[in-house]
Amino acid sequence: MLLAGDIGGTKTHLALLEARLPLAIVAEKKYPSRDYAGLEQIVSQFLKEYPGSVRGSCFGIAGPIREGRCHATNLPWKVDSSVLSKQLRGAPAHLINDLEANAYGLSCLAPDEMRTLQVGRASRANRALIAAGTGLGEAGLFWDGEHYHPFACEGGHCDFGPRSELELDLWRYLAQKFSHVSYERVLSGPGVLNLYQFLVEKVGERAAAETIKRIEKEDPAKVITEMARKGCQASLRTMRWFSSIYGAESSNLALKTLALGGLFLGGGIAPKILDFLEGPEFMQSFLDKGRFRALLEEVPIRVVLNEKTALLGSAFYALERLGGRL
Repeated sequence: MLLAGDIGGTKTHLALLEARLPLAIVAEKKYPSRDYAGLEQIVSQFLKEYPGSVRGSCFGIAGPIREGRCHATNLPWKVDSSVLSKQLRGAPAHLINDLEANAYGLSCLAPDEMRTLQVGRASRANRALIAAGTGLGEAGLFWDGEHYHPFACEGGHCDFGPRSELELDLWRYLAQKFSHVSYERVLSGPGVLNLYQFLVEKVGERAAAETIKRIEKEDPAKVITEMARKGCQASLRTMRWFSSIYGAESSNLALKTLALGGLFLGGGIAPKILDFLEGPEFMQSFLDKGRFRALLEEVPIRVVLNEKTALLGSAFYALERLGGRL
């Protein structure tokens, strides 16, 4: 069996899969990450619930991986692959960035597990992946002429680049709250709330009473998205603005990696806001790069709908290290 994990700031998703292709999940479970002191505790509980002989494992974690160790970005966890390997009775344990895991998982998906935002012109070239969720993750896939090689980056923590006077005011507003204003501060679940609060507090956008009441008790990003569809003006403007910023940073990433092979939107948010991403704001911002508009029109853009992509990618990585290959 393979043990695979998708570890984020909100949830930890573990699964046992058969150690052969095509990958097939035998057992899986999600755990609230912050209810546990570390990944080892969750792995122990999972294997008690779903016993199996683990030949190899891989865990995609939101954070930079260095020499088999990771200090998770949005969790107070320090994860060590050697400790996990001992816990698994010597079976190999690998840590990779969660977006790198998503990138590996792309090759495991069927066409109907993606939604096309721009057909573009498919070519064998580099690809890129951007994923807004609890945080903002980014990754590239280098094309060597025969195969794709996923690689992680921490582009979501680069400086937020205002494109208008309004966004300059947003930057000033966020700079008073945070020591550094990154794209993750505006393009993530918490980022949705930051945009909404700025519009209400500084711009004077009207929020529905229901929105104000629900935000106090429920997940703010989920509430704002739902209330935008019900006509709350502050929420609607927030989601349209969020989509615009998503488009802008997506094309930033596409240009930096020259992703003519495709740009993919992963993470937990994109599939839930397809109606907004398919509106005009995302594509207008994606293409608004001056002389490079024509180039960006060639980039295929797809939203990843399968929420298990990182899990499959982690399993594929583990299998590949055991000698298997797609």
